[in-house]
Amino acid sequence: MTHVVVLGAGLGGTIMAYELRDQLGRDDKITVINKGDRYSFVPSNPWVAVGWRDRETIEVDLKPVFEKRSITLRPEGAARVHPSENRVELTTGESVSYDYLVIATGPELAFDEIEGFGPEANTQSVCHIDHALAAKSAFDRLVANPGPVVIGAVQGASCFGPAYEFAFILDKALRDAKVRDRVPMTFVTSEPYIGHLGLDGVGDTKGLLESELRQHHIKWVTNAKVQKVEPGKIIADEIKDDGSVAKTHELPVAFSMMLPAFRGVAAVRGIEGLTNPRGFIIVDKHQRNPTFPNVFGIGVCVAIPPMGPTPVPVGVPKTGFMIESMVTATAHNIAALANNKEPNAQGSWNAVCLADFGDSGVAFVAQPQIPPRNVNWASSGKWVHLAKIGFEKYFLRKIRVGKSEPFYEKLALQVLGIDKLKEVKFD
Repeated sequence: MTHVVVLGAGLGGTIMAYELRDQLGRDDKITVINKGDRYSFVPSNPWVAVGWRDRETIEVDLKPVFEKRSITLRPEGAARVHPSENRVELTTGESVSYDYLVIATGPELAFDEIEGFGPEANTQSVCHIDHALAAKSAFDRLVANPGPVVIGAVQGASCFGPAYEFAFILDKALRDAKVRDRVPMTFVTSEPYIGHLGLDGVGDTKGLLESELRQHHIKWVTNAKVQKVEPGKIIADEIKDDGSVAKTHELPVAFSMMLPAFRGVAAVRGIEGLTNPRGFIIVDKHQRNPTFPNVFGIGVCVAIPPMGPTPVPVGVPKTGFMIESMVTATAHNIAALANNKEPNAQGSWNAVCLADFGDSGVAFVAQPQIPPRNVNWASSGKWVHLAKIGFEKYFLRKIRVGKSEPFYEKLALQVLGIDKLKEVKFD
């Protein structure tokens, strides 16, 4: 009997457990360690922050579906991974031993790296459902007492799509509330140009997103390094290509939401051979850690080098489509090892993204995600908003029924002509 432990029950970890159950034998054991027993659909958080969704709409109780699929859930959470001992220490002091470990924790949010930054200080966040609900209260105060808004992503951030999404969703919500004319908006980002996205752009995301910002009367500052956030004010340096300060902006704010930099979670950070200096999991082309070959990493917690030097540090995003290809490759590779074979599956690492703007949106396809690319396409329109709603409903249903890739998903991908983007590669 093989025992696989999955650390984390987010987008990657939950689907990982389902795919492992499909790949492994009936007598093999799968345990998921998570902080809590609920799955939350993070891409819907920008809608939560303006009251278009609530917690119940985007969360799933994992206990019944895991039980149905013979997956053990440990909701105590992990205190520390001990890879040299093949065990995970729980927050209770107990330990769970494993034959194989898949780390799918997602990131720790590094709000503390900037003075006055984060939902416990002076800015809002949509990175977690609790943050988004707090942002909804702040949004209500903004509607009641309109004032300047700053949206964006700070230095070291690697997830820019939700910042653009929230800027336009907030714009739509303020227009619906009939107060947009009293809310000047500025988009502040560490990207070297609008639409960089940590990917050096995809198609004409620069032109598309600059045009959208202009049409929605949103000003912007790029190459921004936030010094600190004070009550009612954000102080940020605009950095030149040579690293010197071109201008220091002191932006008044009545409401601000800026995405933080990420780092690895405390349970893995600082383990030599397992993580890089930021605490992200080091993996090879098979999602396998070179130092501890029975440990795999998937999703946002995986170390990926940046695209290249930029005046302000910018990370590389890990999109949902890319994460699902990591999951499928990892499931194949663990099944191979369990059958005394060598791993040979590689994630395709293609990006397909739907960025909702409240009543329209921008979609892009990058194949592969890291250039040079075979496919480099972006488009915009109202259809993106409808597609994002459809994807939310579909994905939550997939989580609720416990299926990693049901038949109708495969059929839909074939109809859309993007099924090849999700396939794994084999050595």
